[in-house]
Amino acid sequence: MTDIPPIQFAPARSARLAYQVFGDGPVTMVAIPPTAQNIEVAWERAEVRRMFDRFASFSRFLHFDKRGTGASDRRSRVQDIDERVDDLRAVMDHAGISRAHLFAASEGGPMAILFAATYPDRAESLTLFGSGASMMPQNLNPEERADELERQRRYAAVWGTPDSPVVDGFAPSLAADQSFRSWHQRYERAAASRDSLRDLLELTLDMDVREVLPFLDLPVLILHRTEDLIVPVEYARELAAAIPGAKLVELEGADHFGYAGDLEAWMVELERFVTGAVQPRPAMPNLHPAVRIETMGRFAVFVEDEVPVSAWGSRRARQLLKRLVTARGWPVTRDHLCDILWPDEGDRGRLSARLSVQLSAVRRVLGGGVIASREAIQLDLAAVDSDLERFHAAEDDAAVVAAYGGEFLPEDVYEDWTGPVRDEARARFVSAARRLASHHLDHSRYQLAAEVARRLIVIDRYDEAAHRLLVEVLLAAGEQGEAQRAHATWRAAMAELDIEIAPFDS
Repeated sequence: MTDIPPIQFAPARSARLAYQVFGDGPVTMVAIPPTAQNIEVAWERAEVRRMFDRFASFSRFLHFDKRGTGASDRRSRVQDIDERVDDLRAVMDHAGISRAHLFAASEGGPMAILFAATYPDRAESLTLFGSGASMMPQNLNPEERADELERQRRYAAVWGTPDSPVVDGFAPSLAADQSFRSWHQRYERAAASRDSLRDLLELTLDMDVREVLPFLDLPVLILHRTEDLIVPVEYARELAAAIPGAKLVELEGADHFGYAGDLEAWMVELERFVTGAVQPRPAMPNLHPAVRIETMGRFAVFVEDEVPVSAWGSRRARQLLKRLVTARGWPVTRDHLCDILWPDEGDRGRLSARLSVQLSAVRRVLGGGVIASREAIQLDLAAVDSDLERFHAAEDDAAVVAAYGGEFLPEDVYEDWTGPVRDEARARFVSAARRLASHHLDHSRYQLAAEVARRLIVIDRYDEAAHRLLVEVLLAAGEQGEAQRAHATWRAAMAELDIEIAPFDS
C-alpha cells in the first residue's frame, strides 16, 4: 500500500499550491483537479486510496489542489481557466516535471485540454475521465442562465451538510454507505468553502474550449461511464468526434467519481494507453474489513481471532471503542469522550494526553480503524465491520431478525449513551420479528414462526402479543402440550403485572 506522501507547495503568483508526488512507475502522470478537492484528506477513505495505489503501480503520479481550494492557499481568489493553466505549469516546474501524461476528471477536462493546446511540448498524452470541452450547455439565454445560477446557489448552500446532493449524484454506488456519506460531507468542507464553490461553479458557465479541439496534436484517451448522472456520455462522444485520432472507451456504470464503481475497468485502459501494456499484479486489496466488532448480545472484537480482554491494556480503551461504535461513524468530541472515561476529573490538559493513550491502544488493537482530528474522533467504518452497521443495513424483515444478535452492549445498560441506540435497535427488531412471525404463520411455517415468537419473549418476557402469537402458532401446528406450557408461561408473566389471562382453551 502506498505511503501517504508529504504535502509540498509550489509558489505561483503570490500563492502556494499544494501538491503530492508518489509512485515509481515508468511514466510520469499529472492529474488536473476537478471543481474542488483536498489531496490530503482524500487519503482517509479506502476507496480513494485504492485508486491512488493503482496510479502508483504504473506511474510517478502528481496531483494538486488549485488555488482557493483544498490544502492550497484558501484566501486566494478563484481563478478563470487561463490563470489555472499557468498554475499547472508552476506546479510542474516546482516538481521538476518537464513533460507528462495528463489525466483530468470532470471539470478539470477543459483546463487540461487548454494546457495541452498551449504547451504541447509539456503534454505527452491526455486522458479525460467523465469530462467534456465544456461542462454546461452553451449559448444559454438570459432566463436559462439565471435558472442555472440559482441551481448553483442552492447546491452551494448545502455543500458539506447532510443535505448535500453530491454523494447521490457523483457516487450512487456508495450512497447507501452512511460512513462514506458522513466522511464526504467533511471532505466537501475541506475541499472548498461555500463561497468559493459558488464562484467555481459560476465560472463553469463560460468555460468552453471546443474551438481548440481540432488542433490537439497528441494521443488522447476519453473514458466515460454511460450512465454518468453528472456529465452525460454525449459530452465524451462530442470530444471523440472533434479531436483527431482520439480513442473513446465507454464504460458501464453511473458513478462520476472514478474511485467509485468498477475501478479496474478503466484503470487497465489507462495503464495500457500510457505504458503500452498492463503489467500482471496481485489482486487489488479487499476493501471488506478484516476487523469485526460485535456489540449485540455481547461486546467482542475479532482480528482474525477474538481479541482477549488482556490485549486492551485497560477498560477505558474498550469503553472508548464502544462509544465510537455507538456513534456509527459520526465524530465524537474529545471533550465528550473525556467526560465518559474520566467523569470525576476536570483538568482538560491532562485528560487530553490520557485520551491519546487510550486512542493509541484502540488503534493498536484494530490496526488503525479510527479517524482523529484535533476536535473529535470517529470510527472508520471502511476499516471495520460492525454488527450494528450490518443490522441497520438489513433491508427486509428476515434480514433484520437474522442480524439482531441480542441487546446492544448488554453490559453497559447503565451508560446513558447506549440507551438510544439500544432502544432503536430493539424496536426495529421487534417490529420486524412480529411481521415475520405472522408471515410464517400465514404460510404454515410453524416452526419458524415459533422460533421468532420465542425470540420476542426473550427480549421482553412481558410482551403479551408475542406470548399470544406463540400459543396460536403451537396450536396451529398441533402441538397441544407445547401450547399449554407456553400459555402457563404467559399467565405467570402477566400475573407479575397483576394482569389476568383467560384459562387455556385448546
